[in-house]
Amino acid sequence: MLEALLQSLEWKMDHVAAKFTYRITSSAEFSRKRQRKISTPRSKDSTAKGFMPRTQAPASTQRRDQKNNEEKDGRGAKSPHLKIGMDEEEVAEVEEESDGEGNGVVEVASTSESLFDREINQYEENGRIREVDEHPKESKAAERITKSEVSNDGGRELLVNVPLGTVKNKFPKGNKNIKIDNLQEKVTANRDVGVSVYGRVIEEKPTNIKSKEGRLHENIEKEESKEAMVISKVEDSASGETYSRIDEDKKNSDNFLKLRLEREESLRKEVLARLAEDNFKKGNKLFYHPEVVKPDKDIEIFFNRSFTTLKNEPDVMIMGAFNDWKWKSFTLKLSKSHLNGDWWTCQLRVPKEAYKIDFVFYNGEDVYENNEEQDFCIIVEGGMNVFDFENFLLEEKRREQEELMRQKEERERQAEEQRRIEAERIASEADRDQARDEVAKRREKLEELIKEAVMSVDNVWYIQPSEFEGGDTVRLYYNRSSGPLSQAKDIWIHGGHNSWKDGLSIISKLIKSENKDGDWWYADVVVPEGAHVLDWVFADGPPQQAITYDNNLRQDFHAIVPKSIPGEKYWVEEEQKIYERLQAERRLKEEEIRAKAEKTSRMKTETKERTLKTFLLSQKHIVYTDPLDVQAGSTVTVFYNPSNTVLNGKFEIWLRCSFNRWTHRLGPLPPQKMLPSENSSHLKATVKVPLDAYMMDFVFSEKEDGGIFDNKNGMDYHIPVFGGVVKEPPMHIVHISVEMAPIAKVGGLGDVVTSLSRAVQDMNHNVDIILPKYDCLNLNNVKDLQFHKSYSWGGTEIKVWLGKVEGLSVYFLEPQNGLFWVGCIYGRANDGERFGFFCHAALEFLLQNGSHPDIIHCHDWSSAPVAWLFKEHYMHYGLSKARIVFTIHNLEFGANLIGKAMAFSDKATTVSPTYSQEVSRNSAVAPYLYKFHGILNGIDPDIWDPYNDKFIPVPYTSENVVEGKRAAKEALQQRLGLKRADLPLVGIITRLTHQKGIHLIKHAIWRTLERQGQVVLLGSAPDPRIQNDFVNLANQLHNSHHYDRARLCLKYDEPLSHLIYSGADFILVPSIFEPCGLTQLTAMRYGSIPVVRKTGGLYDTVFDVDHDKERAQACGLEPNGFNFDGADAAGVDYALNR
Repeated sequence: MLEALLQSLEWKMDHVAAKFTYRITSSAEFSRKRQRKISTPRSKDSTAKGFMPRTQAPASTQRRDQKNNEEKDGRGAKSPHLKIGMDEEEVAEVEEESDGEGNGVVEVASTSESLFDREINQYEENGRIREVDEHPKESKAAERITKSEVSNDGGRELLVNVPLGTVKNKFPKGNKNIKIDNLQEKVTANRDVGVSVYGRVIEEKPTNIKSKEGRLHENIEKEESKEAMVISKVEDSASGETYSRIDEDKKNSDNFLKLRLEREESLRKEVLARLAEDNFKKGNKLFYHPEVVKPDKDIEIFFNRSFTTLKNEPDVMIMGAFNDWKWKSFTLKLSKSHLNGDWWTCQLRVPKEAYKIDFVFYNGEDVYENNEEQDFCIIVEGGMNVFDFENFLLEEKRREQEELMRQKEERERQAEEQRRIEAERIASEADRDQARDEVAKRREKLEELIKEAVMSVDNVWYIQPSEFEGGDTVRLYYNRSSGPLSQAKDIWIHGGHNSWKDGLSIISKLIKSENKDGDWWYADVVVPEGAHVLDWVFADGPPQQAITYDNNLRQDFHAIVPKSIPGEKYWVEEEQKIYERLQAERRLKEEEIRAKAEKTSRMKTETKERTLKTFLLSQKHIVYTDPLDVQAGSTVTVFYNPSNTVLNGKFEIWLRCSFNRWTHRLGPLPPQKMLPSENSSHLKATVKVPLDAYMMDFVFSEKEDGGIFDNKNGMDYHIPVFGGVVKEPPMHIVHISVEMAPIAKVGGLGDVVTSLSRAVQDMNHNVDIILPKYDCLNLNNVKDLQFHKSYSWGGTEIKVWLGKVEGLSVYFLEPQNGLFWVGCIYGRANDGERFGFFCHAALEFLLQNGSHPDIIHCHDWSSAPVAWLFKEHYMHYGLSKARIVFTIHNLEFGANLIGKAMAFSDKATTVSPTYSQEVSRNSAVAPYLYKFHGILNGIDPDIWDPYNDKFIPVPYTSENVVEGKRAAKEALQQRLGLKRADLPLVGIITRLTHQKGIHLIKHAIWRTLERQGQVVLLGSAPDPRIQNDFVNLANQLHNSHHYDRARLCLKYDEPLSHLIYSGADFILVPSIFEPCGLTQLTAMRYGSIPVVRKTGGLYDTVFDVDHDKERAQACGLEPNGFNFDGADAAGVDYALNR
């Protein structure tokens, strides 16, 4: 059908470089011109390594002669014709030639933008052939070119649709006009034919047109993306055969589309053949098509095997990925192409995220062609850049992490559900077993009672009627004169049933019988439902008031319920009842435990959030961010107040910022000049936080290029970032210490080692502790203790044990020379020798165990030798990765050893900022202030938790603190024999040393008693003289009129300390000096008010309710206690009186 139609149109289609001549009659001129297409140059770096870009092939500009067309048409008459040619520089034109009859010849000359070339270019851009709708629709912007008549053989009328992007008007004014309109189909009875090409109809109409090339080009560009070739219905009037219009249109369209695709494929092959020839001549190993590679498109890669190491290999494969090998790897097998030479090819889809394609070729095994070890690459244009892709990867990673977290939570939920189901099954079986056991015991006992039970005892008691069951009312008679109630004025029955199963269920007063001889009394009793045996005793009064009982010589009285002897069914039902009761009780208890655990977790999270906020606000007078809670991917404002720093008074302040402890992939950000903020003495700068940040790091300088820096005394400023896709890499931290709570605790050192280690471990770091294995260790608090290894050092064997203490891994070193088999931690004459040996043995253990810690943390004089032993013996011999951190807990002991450790440590700390200032002039510290920092101690909120404290009677939170503390005070008073009264109670929990202000403690005891308060002291003295002094004071108080308001417990008692913290109203800490102090922190945790002297960490943690409101506010806190300055009685009185 298509061939007949084309023949009837006398339409000749030749090579792309040839002209296409359409004979149409026209004297019109075109009113619009198409703008010339301007190509966009490629970037210079868009060529892949290892090959050259293709050279553009010139298009033929030769036109066909009109005469040749006429001769081929078989017509001698001169007729108008439409010519289409190609020229790279020449814009297509429409020319009119006179035929002497008022008609014209329209000639269309095409550039490389011809009908098929346009589609080929479209193919090259998209990487695939555009789909064609089966039912093309006309663009609204289309214009119609109409010829009133087209003279052709047989008088046929011809309507031709052509893309007008190639038409340029050259018709003189006044001639007939060609108008573009929507698709028009024209069928006449005398075999008139209407032909639609590319969705436009050309008709001749005697009207004038004006040329506007720009508008025509715009309309055509829109139409070309939507329209397809449609061939109008042809009606053969000679044969009289009529075809369905829809079917015929579709068939014609499909046939023409097929022809068009074949044409395009032919042209594509010619382009590829030219590219192959050009690249072969240049010796390039590959080329690709299209030359401008865009994301989300297809690309063909051609590889010349003969130029490479794969020339003799039967198989060629490509292996690669995108964006510097970071995205979506691929492996494809190449196939031999149709091109001349040894060209192999494959098709690859370029993802929308790509900015570069990286690849190598290989034979599928071990022979590679990798462009001389540089790999091949192709630049992708018009998509993401490297920075955009990095952000995209981070977003993908975040989504992946969120999905992994969701899956993990779901797995954990399912696992927890399985554990719950299994636990429920086990518990249910246990409940069933318990119910079965209880029923068995009851049955056995009841059967014994039934054997012994009778209906009456002569001259003692009897029941009427003799036959009864549960729910019946019976009359029970009792002979008062038969037992110990013979003189009682009143007789009462206290009864139950089934071996007193439900306790007292029968209580009634007996009445003297007037109808019976003797001393008979009776009571009407309702037999309880389910009773098989009645149980009772007689008494001279009701319950709680009776004095004398007749209990049948402690056997009680029992009578059978004749009609209610239990059968097997009864016991089955009874077992089920017991089982259901046990289940209900257990589930109620489990629900209470679950609710408490959830509340504990919630409170712990809230505490962490408050602590973080407090920390961030604590430095607000110098630096803070808005918002305080910095989120990855957000923009934050950094506020800085130079007036409180070394940059005070500087003309300019510059922010220097980076992330992840200065290790971020982007490196330090460019210095940024800070600007004044509104209504504040702070300066401000804005920072974009990347998605892969977990920490903000910054310092400040006076100039863009440096000058004076504020780097927080060498520590830099750091603010945590939340929600990032990268987490801080965990460090391995090893504490070498001689104390650890609760297994080897003497003072605050042991508490800090445990609580600090747990806090750091909660931050996802790996923490180990090395401790001597004393023979006096409290091993009850060590879980999973097992032998780890042994090694030789220092002339002896050292056994190593591993166990868990408060969730921490602890290595216990036990040298076989007996240095730690002395029954104590401190107090031996050779303590220095013992702990020096331990320090060296601990480092040797790390070396021989193959450990590579990041930080080795040593504490006080007792493990100070670790610092120099490491630097002198181990830093260059296997433990080079580690850095030494040394902490001073109390400078009062071992100052010389502490000074040497300060010299060798990488960083040194002490336990509070104020104490660091107090000791800064000490000769052991002063030379090393550049690396010395005061960091406030803390307590473990899980260990010291009034809501989960097993040593107090009523767990409490802030919601029920009054109730909880009242119950604790009552329990404390009862335990210590104090007066049960609502009196102010002062607690003192301390080691009794001069440091703790023992003279102030004694004064406070007497002062409290004078003010009618109560006082409880818990503690002991390492000095026997001080211990005896307080023993005498305790005896003095016990023998005075204050005996019921004062107690001195001169010992170590952990459970009692919890009760004192909870039950006391005030906790007194009158230390002469205090590096930090944990007592006041624990007191506040339990809702007791601290009364402290202003020194060291006491000053840093307790803010006086009357004098420290501003100081507390600057730290993000509220006033929380009472403090005093002097170390005398007047200072204590001032605080206690308030």
